Amino acid sequence: MTFEFFTGPGSGPKYRLMLAAIALGLMLIEYLFHRLNHDESYDTRETAASLTIALGNKLIAGSFAAMMAFPFAFAYLHRLFSIPLDNAWSWLALFLCVEFSYYVHHVAMHKIRWFWATHAVHHSATKMNLSAAVRLGWGGYLTGGFLFYVPLVVLGFNPVAVLAILGVGLFYQFFLHVASPPDLGPLEWILNTPRHHHVHHASNPDCLDRNFGSMLIIFDRMFGTFAEAPRNEKLRFGLVGVRPTANPVLILFGGWYGIFREALFAKGLRAKLDSLFGRPI
Repeated sequence: MTFEFFTGPGSGPKYRLMLAAIALGLMLIEYLFHRLNHDESYDTRETAASLTIALGNKLIAGSFAAMMAFPFAFAYLHRLFSIPLDNAWSWLALFLCVEFSYYVHHVAMHKIRWFWATHAVHHSATKMNLSAAVRLGWGGYLTGGFLFYVPLVVLGFNPVAVLAILGVGLFYQFFLHVASPPDLGPLEWILNTPRHHHVHHASNPDCLDRNFGSMLIIFDRMFGTFAEAPRNEKLRFGLVGVRPTANPVLILFGGWYGIFREALFAKGLRAKLDSLFGRPI
C-alpha cells in the first residue's frame, strides 16, 4: 500500500533522505537487472509519473501529517488504560492490534469511495515493480485514514509506539512490490509476501479485493479475503475500467473529480452520500 508514515515528518530530514536514496538505489538495481534480462517490468513514463507523485507526496506530507497530532494526543489523554511496553508480550499484542487495524483500514480503502479515491492512485500502475510502491495518493491524511488507529491509543497504547509499529509494516511493504516475487515456502502461510501482494494489485476478476494484510496474511485467511494467483492466467495490473495514463495530475485527481462530479449532480441527500461513501464503481 504505502510507507508514508515511516518516512513522514516524525523522522528527521537526513533519515528521510537516506531512505529515499536507498529506495531509488533499489529501484535502479531492479530496473537494470530486468533490462539486462530483456524483461519489460518497467515502463519509463510510468516510473517517471510514480516518482513525480512520490516527490509531491513527501513535499506536502509535513503539513497534513500534523493533523494526526491532536486526535492522537487527545485520545491518549483520555485513554482507558495505560499499557506498559516493558515486555515482549505487550509489544506482540501491539503488533497484532496494529496489524488488525491496518487490515480493517485497507479493506475500507477498497470498499468505500471516500478512501478509494486516494488509494486508487497506488493501484493505477500497470507494471508491478518497486517504483509502484512509492506511487501514493496525496489525500490520505485529509480523508482521515489515521483514525483507524486511534482506538489503539484510547485502549492505552502509546501513540508513538503505535505509529512506530505501523511504520515498520509500511516500510516492509515497499519490498512486496518487487517485479519478480520469490516463493518463500512455509512463510507464505503467515506473512504477507510479494506473491500475495502481486495478487492484491492484480486486476484479474479473481484477484480483486484480496490480500489486505500489512506484514501478516493471517487476517485475510481468517476472514476469507485471501487468494492465490490464478493458475494458467497471467496477472494484469492497473485499474479496472480506467484507461492508463502517465499524467500525474490525472492519476492523482481523476478519481476525486469523478466522485465530486457525481455527488454534485446526484438527486437527493442519500444519493449524494452514496456518491461519496458508497462502494467504488
